[in-house]
Amino acid sequence: MTIGRGLLAVLFVGSGVWHFLHTGTYVATMPAYLPSHTLLVQISGLAEILGGVGLLVSQTRRAAAWGIIALLVAVWPANINMAIHHAQFSGMPVWALWARVPLQVPLIWWAWVYTRER
Repeated sequence: MTIGRGLLAVLFVGSGVWHFLHTGTYVATMPAYLPSHTLLVQISGLAEILGGVGLLVSQTRRAAAWGIIALLVAVWPANINMAIHHAQFSGMPVWALWARVPLQVPLIWWAWVYTRER
């Protein structure tokens, strides 16, 4: 359980940092109907970092896991947008863009594992 939690934490902290290092890439994934793309990317990056760190602290673990689940649901439209508008993302194979959509489900489950009391 500890190794899995650590891996999930590293995944989210790393992804969150990536939001700040490559903001433009994430902005490009945003659906047009959402406002303030850069701000939303930065907020989601910060949320990923805080969620990942929160998983490592026993007092915040459950809240962090629920936060990660909420974040994964919230960013699902961006993954769907990427898959639908795959021509804009020629650097990634179309199959990989579509694979990201259902990948949210096991990530949600993985975070959900840490919402339960020991």
